[in-house]
Amino acid sequence: MTSGAFGRSVSRPREQADLPIEFAEAVRSLRCAAVRAEVRVAEIRPPQRLAPWSHAVSLDVRPGAVEAATGRLVLLHDPAGSETWDGTLRLVGFGTADVDPDMAGDPLLPEVGWSWLLDALADQGAAYTAAGGTVTQTASTRFGDIVGPRRACELELRASWTPLGLDLSGHLRAWAELLCMVAGLPPPGVAVLPAHGPGRP
Repeated sequence: MTSGAFGRSVSRPREQADLPIEFAEAVRSLRCAAVRAEVRVAEIRPPQRLAPWSHAVSLDVRPGAVEAATGRLVLLHDPAGSETWDGTLRLVGFGTADVDPDMAGDPLLPEVGWSWLLDALADQGAAYTAAGGTVTQTASTRFGDIVGPRRACELELRASWTPLGLDLSGHLRAWAELLCMVAGLPPPGVAVLPAHGPGRP
């Protein structure tokens, strides 16, 4: 266990030996990234066969006791480079959150979800190239003894892009902010006013 810039102790997998300098610098920037208080970040075991070197973190959005959104961000590194990546580093993100049925039924939701990612990257000054991904809306109905609301709607985001530079802190903050937006959290520093004022019905 170690206490990082995320403001709490996180579990780290066993350190890889002989890290390439470029990859080590990128990983260091992820470990030093600070995200908003509602997001919990922890290092997890990365995928082993997507690239010679990899690093991964999980992100859980918890504005209260209940998890509102969850995701992960994976850093891949191939010192030989990749034509499809247009570089030697690649970030791969996955996120999912329950959404209101009215929102889930909006045919423009995929376009909006994708624009949230691009806007978040721009807001954080996270330069990138070769971005691609999918936004998926799903609706399910529970039957029998399955715990949970009878009807549930979910938004799933998958994306990958090539960062331009080794400081990936802005990319992690952008992915965290995207998950917060999907979960319906207001921007940092913006308070949500109650629907009725004090003393009103």
